[in-house]
Amino acid sequence: MTKITTYFSESYKELVEKVTWPTWVQLQQSTIIVLVATVLITLIVWLMDFASNSLLKFIYSFFA
Repeated sequence: MTKITTYFSESYKELVEKVTWPTWVQLQQSTIIVLVATVLITLIVWLMDFASNSLLKFIYSFFA
């Protein structure tokens, strides 16, 4: 039981004294960057999916 208490005590101390938390503005900026990157990656994957689907339909049209 002592090890568990020590673990939580040291974890709390580390979170309070050693961790550098971002400011509200930094957090907002990081969130916007992640959202923009997610949208861009989604668009790229959608474009690749659309292109491969079109190409396969074109190729399959020769055999149908």
